[in-house]
Amino acid sequence: MIYDLLRPLLFNLEPEQAHHAGVAALNGALGTAAARDAARALYGVRDRRLEVERFGIRFPNPVGLAAGFDKSAESFNALGALGFGHVEVGTVTALAQPGNPRPRLFRLPEDEALLNRMGFNNPGAEAVAARLARVRAEPVLGINIGKSKAAPLADATADYLRSFDLLAPFARYVAINVSSPNTPGLRTLQDAGPLRELLRALRARERARGGAPVPLLLKIAPDLTDPQVDEAATIALEEGMSGIIATNTTILRDGLRTAVDALGAGGISGAPVRKRARAVVARIFHQTGGRIPIVGVGGILDAADAWKMILAGASLVQVWTGFIYRGPGIARDINRGLLAYLERDGVRSLDEAVGLGHR
Repeated sequence: MIYDLLRPLLFNLEPEQAHHAGVAALNGALGTAAARDAARALYGVRDRRLEVERFGIRFPNPVGLAAGFDKSAESFNALGALGFGHVEVGTVTALAQPGNPRPRLFRLPEDEALLNRMGFNNPGAEAVAARLARVRAEPVLGINIGKSKAAPLADATADYLRSFDLLAPFARYVAINVSSPNTPGLRTLQDAGPLRELLRALRARERARGGAPVPLLLKIAPDLTDPQVDEAATIALEEGMSGIIATNTTILRDGLRTAVDALGAGGISGAPVRKRARAVVARIFHQTGGRIPIVGVGGILDAADAWKMILAGASLVQVWTGFIYRGPGIARDINRGLLAYLERDGVRSLDEAVGLGHR
């Protein structure tokens, strides 16, 4: 309710300026353990029926915050206090980079969407690792890694390995982002040969590092063709990935109410990607027989969206654009709604609901 009053004020600001203002306010308000405890009491939904255990991690609920909001790992504890079952930071690259020139983030309110071409702006893996070494992570923390723009495609594997070596000690899981449209050539790493090489190298490095295993999740684009989705899912299984995150932003512009041609290039998130993201999740679930956990991302703005994604085969879901449009109570509202769906449909737990749409 309060966010409904604040949102017009934030939306009067340039989107990236509003983001920084919101993050500063969040970090200020939830900068102490006591404040975060109070926020968890307000926004958290504790119910055993919502708990999900996947790839060796027990998530208190299925609703996570996707990568892209906390790119530099500065706010994950404050964000986790808003009721999210996990927080994924990044995308982090081996080399520090400023990202693409501004403006690079645009709201599309008529479509409940965002267009961004941020370009993996972040301080680099070494700086993020140093920050994480100083702060104990309170939520389940995922770290999303991508290719540095300055690294040639021929050196992509070494670039990812550098980030993995620095960041894996602090991650409950690592997401491998080969699907952003905003780094030139990155999506070619989804082709079978380069993808298999990259995943095999990261899996070998993970096995060699010792200590507690760090699950590796592959993040793919919604713009893959159906045969490409099948191929990526098969490769992920064969190369020992712990899960697949489906999907990233889309470069397609079909059906938008907003005239976006003048805004330039970038990936679109939010409601316009909902249908395709759900279809990709369903296809992966069917292709793999449910043998690999799926994190469903794309167009999740409320509990109905999350429920449909879970029925399609997602064990976990993530929001980002929904957080911008619906505010800090989105995880609480979705989790409460999911409990209502469980009761309505006579399903005892969220685990039992995963993939019900295929049965």
